[in-house]
Amino acid sequence: MKRPLSKRQQTMLNYIKDFMGKNSYPPTVRDIQTGCEISSTSVVDYNLQILQREGYLQRRREVSRGIELLGETATSTLRNLVSIPVVGSIAAGEPLPLANTEQWNDTDFDNVDLPPFLTKGKENVFALRVKGESMVDALVGDGDLVLLESIEQPQNGDMVAAWLKDREEATLKHFYLEGDKVKLVPANSYMQPITVAAANVSVRGRVVGVVRTM
Repeated sequence: MKRPLSKRQQTMLNYIKDFMGKNSYPPTVRDIQTGCEISSTSVVDYNLQILQREGYLQRRREVSRGIELLGETATSTLRNLVSIPVVGSIAAGEPLPLANTEQWNDTDFDNVDLPPFLTKGKENVFALRVKGESMVDALVGDGDLVLLESIEQPQNGDMVAAWLKDREEATLKHFYLEGDKVKLVPANSYMQPITVAAANVSVRGRVVGVVRTM
């Protein structure tokens, strides 16, 4: 049986719920300190420990916004999640064949439920699982999910999912159009760019968010 919360703990819990309802992501400890007019972050930390012990939330200390509401407390925030289709894998390294590439907007895929802020209000967003380390300097690692919006004409510097027509393979790289050539540039100083004819490249999506696994 849960113990009664103190006035401060209830205020903090209400603040966290309201914050997540408005923003669809958790507050930081500093946000809670300011929003609840608490004297120090150590006091916030102490009371968060109690809220976790009593089963109101789960907290990952190594993450800045690592607060997750539990049980009935989480119900209102869960309604705000958006479902994103995970349509396959893509190489952050050498190009990787991608099944069903022509049907990336198909509905017959696994889905992941995410807070809306990760998609930045974009429509037609889908996800791909990253394989490889060529984008590590852009904080995209092996096993991460990249969230992409469907586009065909990116801007130079965009991180894109590029389809190489002659190889029938896809790759995750920064895009640069240079005359009649496209340079696909990794974010890893140990790897070389891929330069191909522009006519040989079809951009299937631009990265708008990353869900990291580590």
